[in-house]
Amino acid sequence: MTAPAVAQRAPSLARDLIALTKPRIISLLLLTTLAPMYVAGTPSWSVILWTGIGGYLMAGGANAVNMYLDRDIDNVMARTKLRPIPSGRLGARAVLAFGIAIATAATWMLGHFVNVLTSALALAGFYFYVFVYTRWLKRTTPQNIVLGGAAGAFPPLVGWAAVTGRVDLASIYLFLIVFYWTPPHFWALALLKQHDYGRAGVPMAPNIWGERETIDQMLWYTVLLIALSVLPVTFGVFGLFYFASALVLGGILLRGVWQIRTLNTRGESWIPVAWRVYKYSLLYLALLFVAMGIDRHI
Repeated sequence: MTAPAVAQRAPSLARDLIALTKPRIISLLLLTTLAPMYVAGTPSWSVILWTGIGGYLMAGGANAVNMYLDRDIDNVMARTKLRPIPSGRLGARAVLAFGIAIATAATWMLGHFVNVLTSALALAGFYFYVFVYTRWLKRTTPQNIVLGGAAGAFPPLVGWAAVTGRVDLASIYLFLIVFYWTPPHFWALALLKQHDYGRAGVPMAPNIWGERETIDQMLWYTVLLIALSVLPVTFGVFGLFYFASALVLGGILLRGVWQIRTLNTRGESWIPVAWRVYKYSLLYLALLFVAMGIDRHI
């Protein structure tokens, strides 16, 4: 009777460890890491493989440590209370050890198999997310996701450095695109989950500024994002295929944010549109970076 019980527990532990890394979020981070590699050049399969594995482990480690630091508020938020720590399936110290271990492994792996700059940039992203965003900004200012969004913008730098061994102007443009994408993306979710954040005492924009001001800020950041996304074309980094893709994809995002603003002004229900904007923003970034890679190789 003992063996079946052990067999049932093992998959659950594996699922919890994977859940700590937030694989759905990492899938987008990996895309914004790997696509710039093809923009920068023609990477070998070994560089792609080690950068992908190292990037996953580093981001996964940061997410696990984030869950350790946020264990007190995860317990009161509906969307996070089923995570491994608040649900009681894993101990807090075990989660912290797991996160540090895989981030350490990623640091060595990237430095040994790719290059030291790639490892340093990935580690910088880890520290920025854990200490600057989670530990400091998240609970102190409604600008948390704006400034903290820099953590999610490190992957393009990592991918670029993996191929070129340096950081140059083109890679900084990619960094800024992700940076300016983060506020409209995350604030769409914050609008939908503002009561959750309110219970947890997290000063997200809708709870501090109100819905209208948050939506207005989403609109302005989206306009800046579109302008920034087409700017590399003027410097010859990308061509017409990317230019057209950036305008179309950005126009759809802008239309969605404008619809939220219009419905909110009229006092009508904007929640379904906000959900669509949040989901589309994920697709937007993915397709934009795919368009970059295609543009450089056609």
